[in-house]
Amino acid sequence: MTERKPIESWLTDMDGVLMHEGVPVPGADRFIKKLRDSGRPFLVLTNNSIYTARDLHARLNRIGLEVPAENIWTSALATATFLNNQHPGGTAYVIGEAGLTTALHDAGYVMTDLNPDFVILGETRTYSFEALTKAIRLINDGARFIATNPDNTGPSPAGALPATGSVAALITKATGKEPYFVGKPNPLMMRSALNAIGAHSESSAMIGDRMDTDVLAGLEAGMETFLVLTGLTSRTDIDHYPYRPTNVVDSIADIVDLV
Repeated sequence: MTERKPIESWLTDMDGVLMHEGVPVPGADRFIKKLRDSGRPFLVLTNNSIYTARDLHARLNRIGLEVPAENIWTSALATATFLNNQHPGGTAYVIGEAGLTTALHDAGYVMTDLNPDFVILGETRTYSFEALTKAIRLINDGARFIATNPDNTGPSPAGALPATGSVAALITKATGKEPYFVGKPNPLMMRSALNAIGAHSESSAMIGDRMDTDVLAGLEAGMETFLVLTGLTSRTDIDHYPYRPTNVVDSIADIVDLV
């Protein structure tokens, strides 16, 4: 087996790795500080498309994690980058929040419900039946279907909430059209993140708490992977998958000294 190059750049998931239910994971503050002090390129990733990078910077700052906005990469930013490369200056009908609409505006996209090039589905706190009906009709009329991420549920204090993947399935059932999912586990999100910081996969690592998104995306992008056990995956869950992370650690605190 070819020996991997030393890790020069880091990508890390946010929920379940740096924080859990709004509380920082012990060691997360030291990990972020070590990264910033080292000057190594890094990004904090999230499949959630609701918030802008500035919003997430403020939310992390409130719990003691100082992550600059330029070091945050969301599925909304990855989607806007993908569309700008594929179809610059296009038009879109968008179901989502400010994180998605801001990213698309910044990429030069125009939001419209009149013959858009794309229907783009992201996370929102309230999915409107009227908006979903409009999306279905536009897709049936020829608009191409993009979704920010395939996550079926999202967390809330009261329990699971339907997320982009579940709502995309509803639209697919009504139209017969599958969306193109940009976010994890699509390695495209990893590639766009690495490009954003000028990093290379063979000398980069991905840290996550989920085998089916974080580890899979890092693996398919050719990165070293770290699975932390502070989120949704337990050690016994690992054997249920046909692939394995490069490393398994109890928490982000175990990675601080590797930076």
